[in-house]
Amino acid sequence: METPGRRERKKAATRQALADAALNLFLERGYDQVSIRDIAEAADVSTTTLFKHFPGKEALVFDESQDRETRLIAAVREREKGQDVVEALREYVLATWLPLTTHPQYAEFTALVSGTPALQEYGERMWTRHAKALGAAIAEDTGADSDDIACHALARFVLDIPALTRGRPDPRKDVERIFDLLERGWR
Repeated sequence: METPGRRERKKAATRQALADAALNLFLERGYDQVSIRDIAEAADVSTTTLFKHFPGKEALVFDESQDRETRLIAAVREREKGQDVVEALREYVLATWLPLTTHPQYAEFTALVSGTPALQEYGERMWTRHAKALGAAIAEDTGADSDDIACHALARFVLDIPALTRGRPDPRKDVERIFDLLERGWR
């Protein structure tokens, strides 16, 4: 993989500064009490620059959405030769979602999203988009029809794992149990 140039690094740093400033302000004051101007000022950029990086306020909260979708699809398409799709998705969830549950701001972030209707709606639209993209990637990879219901059901179940295991005493154990169910079926 090629190292990004200075321009790309600067854009990434600005994007991260905006997302960090937004999250800090939202957690401190509440989502509805923070304006786009407040976020731009906190990140020391213009509102025009903010809109070059994010289409709106909600996108600042879910700043890694597109990267997550890309990595999710890559987990299917770039898995080890001979590795089952479900096993590849298990590895992806264990490696990417579980670490988020130990982040110091995880509980605050979850409360922010669940307590803000605009963020709930945005999150649901994002989830639906991810589920559709993952279902299509699974279908393509397995040679199934693009609208194969089993592929789309698997995608939805996998994407529901964070919600199903949130706040549980042993999320890792629960993730493993869900994937065991997806691999072997109900017994």
